[in-house]
Amino acid sequence: MSTSTLMIIAMLLPLFGALVISRLNKAPNIREVITIITSASLLGIVIAIFNQLSQGNVERIVLAEPFNGIAIAFSIESLGMMFALVASSLWLVTSIYAIGYMRAHHEKHQTRFYALFAIAIAAVMAICFADNLFTLFLFYEVLTLSTYPLVTHSGDEKAKKSGRIYLGVLMGSSIGLFLLGVLLVWHFTGSLEFTDGGIVDGKIPAYWIAPVYALFILGIGKAAVMPMHKWLPAAMVAPTPVSALLHAVAVVKAGVFAILKVTLLIFGPDTIVESGANHWLIWLPMLTILLASLVAMTKDNLKERLAYSTISQLSYIVLGAMLANSMGLLGGTLHIAMHAFGKISLFFAAGAILVTLHKTKISELSGMGRKMPFTFTVFLIGTLSIIGLPPFGGMWSKWYLALGTIDFTGPDFTRWALLGTLMLSSLLNIAYLAVIPVKAFFGKIELGQEIKAKEAPLPCLVGMAIPAIICLILFFYPEPFYSLARAATLSL
Repeated sequence: MSTSTLMIIAMLLPLFGALVISRLNKAPNIREVITIITSASLLGIVIAIFNQLSQGNVERIVLAEPFNGIAIAFSIESLGMMFALVASSLWLVTSIYAIGYMRAHHEKHQTRFYALFAIAIAAVMAICFADNLFTLFLFYEVLTLSTYPLVTHSGDEKAKKSGRIYLGVLMGSSIGLFLLGVLLVWHFTGSLEFTDGGIVDGKIPAYWIAPVYALFILGIGKAAVMPMHKWLPAAMVAPTPVSALLHAVAVVKAGVFAILKVTLLIFGPDTIVESGANHWLIWLPMLTILLASLVAMTKDNLKERLAYSTISQLSYIVLGAMLANSMGLLGGTLHIAMHAFGKISLFFAAGAILVTLHKTKISELSGMGRKMPFTFTVFLIGTLSIIGLPPFGGMWSKWYLALGTIDFTGPDFTRWALLGTLMLSSLLNIAYLAVIPVKAFFGKIELGQEIKAKEAPLPCLVGMAIPAIICLILFFYPEPFYSLARAATLSL
């Protein structure tokens, strides 16, 4: 089967699954089987595309050309392939987990949830395979609209308010800033094609590079660079599987993926370095890394703390892009995968705690690790990977990011500030994440908290175990993510 055919199937299969799922409201068992079959089939298709890419079989699909010289087109390259592997594999894991969670938590509108989840994954596949900036922007917006009903799933006033923040920040930033950046690139270059080394060199005046690049950094609000981060903690009202979609599988990763694509294939690392655009813009992710970590330490609500952790961790990837050197971009690209598996483990554990203990506050978890040892072991594994400690995969991305800061072309003060930011952030990760499993395993159970607890339903446990095990495997065997990240930055 040709690469182009496989790409079309990968984008249409979740939509077909969503259509079938939407008709099965009165047959929940069949609905969930179809969800698993669809997600497993998508993973198989994506693996087949990966094999085609490994053999050098790369094709381009043009669906339409709504404007002269601007097409809705798709192709495959290493960075998009890595994102597709992460998203498809974690959709399968999340689908398994959701079966246990949605039933145990007695969530309403479960059929709508599974159908919308599938539609969001279809939008992610289109983003992965986007051949140009116009196509990327188009499906970036589709992803925002398709995930809005998931954020407002419960339908109460709090969910509606959070949904307004979600839609307002993401649509406002994309239309007001991201789209403006796209239009300026088109104005100066006459092209929106993704090209190795970028398309702006010699076409955009040097003094325009930093302002236009800033439009993308802030306009791609899904990357949650401060101050464009408010939507992410607001979206924590959604069910835990949706939180996993937002934080690990789709939305936030679409944001940082878009920033990496713009950096590598629109501006080009050399142009960014030569213009000096990153010398002052790089302070945005630096401050986000530290400030979000400090805010996380103040949050007693477990999902809110994890949300601010995600904001901090996403800016590792943005920082890697702005380092604009081989090690920094390699580390930032790898962090898409390494953070995804670690963070989804944390959110799954948080969901298991909710459905079993009915607790949302960290202050209430003292001694609960002895009640739910499996769940809190998964949480510990995810924590250690996010911190970047061996033997877990998160170590590799942080290692290359640290090497990238040392190679940064800029003032010595900035170089040491960058390295110091990474080191201090890791210590803050310990302070606001590691304390949770330590307190759960070794803390004293508060008076009146002597409850008979058991682990979450089996689908939740299976869904939790898979990404936790992968966190360990990725330390010893980071392929294929390393090879794809390396190929994406090979020309540097």
